[in-house]
Amino acid sequence: MSLMSPSSPRTEDHFIEHLGWRLFCRSWWPQAQPPAGGRAPIVLLHDSLGCVELWRDFPAALAGATGRRVVAYDRLGFGRSDARLAPISPGFIADEAGSGFAAVRKALGLGRFVVFGHSVGGGMAIHCAAAFAGDCEAVITESAQAFVEDRTLAGIRAAREQFRDPAQMQRLARYHGPRAQWVLDAWTETWLHPDFAGWSLADVLPRVSAPVLALHGAQDEYGSAAHPHMIASHCGGPAQVEILADTGHVPHRERPDAVLSFVARFLDMP
Repeated sequence: MSLMSPSSPRTEDHFIEHLGWRLFCRSWWPQAQPPAGGRAPIVLLHDSLGCVELWRDFPAALAGATGRRVVAYDRLGFGRSDARLAPISPGFIADEAGSGFAAVRKALGLGRFVVFGHSVGGGMAIHCAAAFAGDCEAVITESAQAFVEDRTLAGIRAAREQFRDPAQMQRLARYHGPRAQWVLDAWTETWLHPDFAGWSLADVLPRVSAPVLALHGAQDEYGSAAHPHMIASHCGGPAQVEILADTGHVPHRERPDAVLSFVARFLDMP
């Protein structure tokens, strides 16, 4: 039976105050209340064009597969969170740990946690694990970038050209409204800027002591397998890498059962 079978978990939406702005957040609980054994919740960090809604049915399935509460939020400027008019800084990946992520933890009273980040959210997850090492139970990165690779930049340039098609921008606007162009520019213009060329997770990885699971698609158009292997080899705690065959940049959508199985087994390890 597919692990993605509907389980109708209880959900709750929240708007969280953060430095005078509002962040949109959603929680999913497994059917068994409360989560078995008081297990630490899983906090999801979305990709560069993502938001809560674009996780689709994966958070509900993740709650069911792991028996844990799952929390996802829209970063400032994305989805249903307030607009962010200024360009983002080159340090935005590191900054998220002490800004939006910290605000969500405080507002929801989250103590120990598991952090799961997709794409750029994977880099943010590493920083969250390092910043709150005493409370981080485990880290899952999915299609995360660990440095600026030529393949990453080529994929971003190709995507920027694709978004010249008005239909592509209209699809992005379904989730981000009139801020769709800001969302696109926050991704493409930041990563392609010369000031970002030297970005890397190398300095922060040794400060991650929690177990790490690095998932990556073998055909990821935004990064080679060098990224998960760098994460695993440089982090300060135990780590495992899983490369998913015939899979691109969004394994949780392309191979959801495989991702859920890997994550559930990883979190159940002693």
